[in-house]
Amino acid sequence: MKVLPAAPSIPRPPGPKSQFPLLGVFPRFRKDPPNFLLQMARQHGDLVHLRLANQHAYIVSHPDAIRDVLVTHQSNFRKSRILERARVLLGEGLLTSEGEFHTRQRRLVQPAFHRDRLIRYADDMVNCAVRAREQLQPGEQDVWHAMTHLTLAIVGRTLFSADISSDANQIGGALTEIFSLFDTLLMPFSEWLMKLPLPAMRKFERARDQLDRVVYGLIADRRASREDKGDLLSMLLLAQDTDGEGGGDGSGMSDKQVRDEALTLLLAGHETTANALSWCWYLLGQNPDAEARFHAEIDTVLAGKTPAFDDVPRLPFTTGVFAESLRLYPPAWAVGRKALADYKIGDYVLPAGSIVLTSPFVVHRDPRWFPEPEKFDPERWHEVEAEQRPKFSYFPFGGGTRVCIGERFAWAEGVLVLATLAQKWRFRSVPDHPVVAQAVITLRPKYGIKMNAQLR
Repeated sequence: MKVLPAAPSIPRPPGPKSQFPLLGVFPRFRKDPPNFLLQMARQHGDLVHLRLANQHAYIVSHPDAIRDVLVTHQSNFRKSRILERARVLLGEGLLTSEGEFHTRQRRLVQPAFHRDRLIRYADDMVNCAVRAREQLQPGEQDVWHAMTHLTLAIVGRTLFSADISSDANQIGGALTEIFSLFDTLLMPFSEWLMKLPLPAMRKFERARDQLDRVVYGLIADRRASREDKGDLLSMLLLAQDTDGEGGGDGSGMSDKQVRDEALTLLLAGHETTANALSWCWYLLGQNPDAEARFHAEIDTVLAGKTPAFDDVPRLPFTTGVFAESLRLYPPAWAVGRKALADYKIGDYVLPAGSIVLTSPFVVHRDPRWFPEPEKFDPERWHEVEAEQRPKFSYFPFGGGTRVCIGERFAWAEGVLVLATLAQKWRFRSVPDHPVVAQAVITLRPKYGIKMNAQLR
């Protein structure tokens, strides 16, 4: 009998050797995902192969290749596992939906983030920040806790015309419970674990029910009032699917669809910005020269008046502070995609079904694009210098058709909140308090960020 030669194996990019037969490098990955990805990219280059349990994954770190995955060839990819699993919380919202349904939902939500709306939202952002500024007391504060409450108040007021500050502790506690299951959501067979009557699963369901009570309460109140307040919630309830050129089917959203989008934007709209602002205060407290320039710009440009939307472009250094926070501590620390068909990068072919990981945390620390990458330097965002970098050397909001729909909202909120609070306060680190980034769904400070609030 003639023995046929074995089929040649597909060469894979360099990467770490698997230490565990069944789990690959998953145990190392889950200990500290962002820094593990960073270490692998620095050791093995712009394309790295990992085996995460039964899944082959590839870290893609060159801006040109990232552009191709997220934009040029985005039709060959779908969302990653973590977003697939996030459906148990967010349903079919913008973060989790795919294909034509995602396109339809984005078309219905997009008007809520047009420039004329942002101008209106800016007044609410500043009013909420002024109230937080006046309520703040000198002494030790957890700035992460404070920013979480503030951004929740802002998203409640701007997008839902509601004061949900009384629900802040409930929402924050529910999110912490849900985020603590991040590892479980990533594990193989997690979809089966979620169906078992385990204590962790019951905690998750209770936390989800708490969030649903808040969101469905907002929906019920608005339906009962039948009032069009011109905010996101009214737009969701009144929306009809049309693109203005005869496209769309003219249908609206069910209550479940409104819930999915409202919950997605409620959580995404405050969690990510709260994290970014918290890291801003921490970084400013560590860098007194940058803080002095930040205060000088605010004092000179605003001259004591409350900031407004038109002041944002007049505050370039403050914008640079926010940009540097997003560079060093991007809330969305990784963007995952699943290849629908074989995909070629350089000399390698990534088989269909592979997971492609693009990490802002990794790319933002690449010295090719950011010299002295660990240094906090708001001057990096001088317009000329920023334009010389490859586009996807900096992508804290993702890219392509799935780019964060609230990106412009977040930029305006970040700059206006920083300027408003810094008119009265500065923050100094509390000695011996550990400040550690924890990669759950977002990049949170694991133990909060305790700082001393001082009147300027």
